[in-house]
Amino acid sequence: MSEKIIKWGFIGCGEVTKTKSGPAFQKVEQSEVVAVMSRDLSKAKTYAKERGIKKWYDDAQELVNDPEVNAIYIATPPSSHATYAIMAMKAGKPAYIEKPMAQTYEECTRINRISKETGVPCFVAYYRRYLPYFMKVKELVDNGTIGNVINVQVRFAQPPRNLDYNHDNLPWRVQADISGGGYFYDLAPHQIDLLQEMFGCILEASGYKSNRGGLYQAEDTLSACFQFDNGLVGSGSWCFVAHDSAKEDRIEIIGDKGQICFSVFTYEPIALHTEKGREEIIIDNPEHIQQPLIQAVVNHLLGKEICTCDGESATLTNWVMDKILGKM
Repeated sequence: MSEKIIKWGFIGCGEVTKTKSGPAFQKVEQSEVVAVMSRDLSKAKTYAKERGIKKWYDDAQELVNDPEVNAIYIATPPSSHATYAIMAMKAGKPAYIEKPMAQTYEECTRINRISKETGVPCFVAYYRRYLPYFMKVKELVDNGTIGNVINVQVRFAQPPRNLDYNHDNLPWRVQADISGGGYFYDLAPHQIDLLQEMFGCILEASGYKSNRGGLYQAEDTLSACFQFDNGLVGSGSWCFVAHDSAKEDRIEIIGDKGQICFSVFTYEPIALHTEKGREEIIIDNPEHIQQPLIQAVVNHLLGKEICTCDGESATLTNWVMDKILGKM
């Protein structure tokens, strides 16, 4: 792109944009937010006014067609990601999509096909790849600190959220026709993407799913196993209706000379176990956690670097999730 400043239009201005991403677009060099869209025009106007954004819309096509906007951030539930990403790319405007990339693997491939046909890039918000905390974990793995990695285990459990008990107005994240699945489809993408960033493509995946809590129709408990292209095997268990005492957010990377334990959502100190004993490593992340990735995306669009957090790599994660859920 020839423009000196990437001028963003937001489609969606919900919770994720308020601290994780929205302020970062304004803080990143050569980046500016010039328009936002919500189906509720008053919500879009309030959001824009509070943040000094000069334009607001209640129609996504109007925002995409705005000549001042030259890149689109899609921060809506997954069911509309493909529609808006394709709309943006067909208008010649790069898309930055919240994760998961779409609600099915097949939709991801459609987005990639349009990106290829139009030559317009598409990025996905797997921002943990660029956070210092996870880059440190990858560095420990790559440096051979725990020797040859022989197994990976994901363990995640959380209690139901208050909204999960509201049968008449369930959160969109547990409505499969909007989110693609239950909380697994919302949270596991970050874990699976990180593992593929560290160890390469997962070529085989399968799983079992169940609904144990009966709060909603989507699966709330899952177990899975998977294998990477280098032969490494791993497993995972997820429960979204656990008792509070069973809360867990942990990935274990087991090597023949040690082990690394870390969390994906709570950022507990990284625990390194070697023959020297147990060591805790504390790594701080930036205030707005999407900022390093957004900077990389802006730099890519300005021709300064290559950002590999693109639609092609993000699609691999949807493939794994769909295989685990038996959707394909």
